[in-house]
Amino acid sequence: MKQKKILPYAIALVVIVIIVLVIGKKKGWFGNDFTINVATEKVESKTITEFITANGKIQPETEVKISPDVAGEIVELYVEEGDQVEKGKLLCIIKPEIYVSAVNRAEAALNSSKARLAQAQAQMIERELSYKRSKELYDKGTIPVAEFETAEAAYKVAESEVMAAQYSVRSAEASLSEAEEQLTKTKIYAPISGTISALEVEKGERVVGTSMMVGTDMMTVADLERMEVQVEVNENDIVKVMKSDTALVEVDAYLGRQFKGIVTEIANSASISGTTADQVTNFDVKVLLLKDSYKDLIDPANGNLYPFRPGMSATVDILTETREGVISVPIAAVTTRIKKEDGGTEEVKEEGENASDNEEATERDEKQEVVFLINGDRVKKVEVETGIQDNTSIEILKGIKEGDEIVTAPYNAINRTLKDSMLVKVVKEEDLFKAEK
Repeated sequence: MKQKKILPYAIALVVIVIIVLVIGKKKGWFGNDFTINVATEKVESKTITEFITANGKIQPETEVKISPDVAGEIVELYVEEGDQVEKGKLLCIIKPEIYVSAVNRAEAALNSSKARLAQAQAQMIERELSYKRSKELYDKGTIPVAEFETAEAAYKVAESEVMAAQYSVRSAEASLSEAEEQLTKTKIYAPISGTISALEVEKGERVVGTSMMVGTDMMTVADLERMEVQVEVNENDIVKVMKSDTALVEVDAYLGRQFKGIVTEIANSASISGTTADQVTNFDVKVLLLKDSYKDLIDPANGNLYPFRPGMSATVDILTETREGVISVPIAAVTTRIKKEDGGTEEVKEEGENASDNEEATERDEKQEVVFLINGDRVKKVEVETGIQDNTSIEILKGIKEGDEIVTAPYNAINRTLKDSMLVKVVKEEDLFKAEK
């Protein structure tokens, strides 16, 4: 009975052993040493330019959003979106009747104040003459003290009334000036020369002034001659960016075309997005597009004066540093291993794979960057120190020299499988991937 129960397990074990033997034979696990096919390259010197990539939107370097200072109905609108305007051009008129009335009231109030001033000045002259006569009579002892003091007090009151009337005239003049200013603001002029890039209102609409609250956005005047790209650069990269750095700009509307620019502005304050758990801290950087790089796109004959429009999407590569004649290798040839306390190394587990164990190992053990040199029919693990990098290559500061042959593929073998002194077979890269298929 017991033998019958054991029999199925024994059969399964035998099948597993046969499968392992077959696979092991094909892979070279049995009968000869385990060998990995690899592709290699010679270490060489080259020029490497490090860059930072960021995405953003195209916008004019100078644009002015126009809001009215006074409220009312738009009775005249002289522009349309896309029109070219010169500085000082009349753009629209807000119904002025109520402001004309305010000017008339202010003028009437000013005239009334001036009349009161004239009246007060006449009274003061009368009181002054009376005071002088009373003083002469008082000096001769003809009138009592009380009568003289009454005349003196009346004169001083008249002087004060003249002063009050003068201040009243000043106040009325200020009110008239304010009313006239409000009236002039019913006519809105272009603050700069440029293009009406946005028109938010129509003739007949009512708008709100900015005197008491945020006014109505009526239109935007932009100088489309000078365009820039505003991008967000991560806090880890912003320290590498400097003003006047060269940038290469790719605009989605012009696929396969690169334009040149320079960094003109770097924000001092960060813009933070996301929740507390996954906050992203970026800094705004502005890159001015150089007209020489897109002047061939300007076609006045067909009305295409400005090839870029506000809001277009763009990708910017900011060139932060260039080094010439440096030792470099393909990025894929460099991998990170964990240096164990016993002197050995192990691969760094990828994210999600035993994540908690990986975090503990990272805290406990030291990471090192390594490449694998070809040494006969074996590889030699060499620790290196890296510098800047571009899309394909990375600078090696220490560890290898020009002319060394290093393993560049397959990536999985470099990252996980290869060990120091392991047997390898050098093949062409195209043959390597054919074999994998």
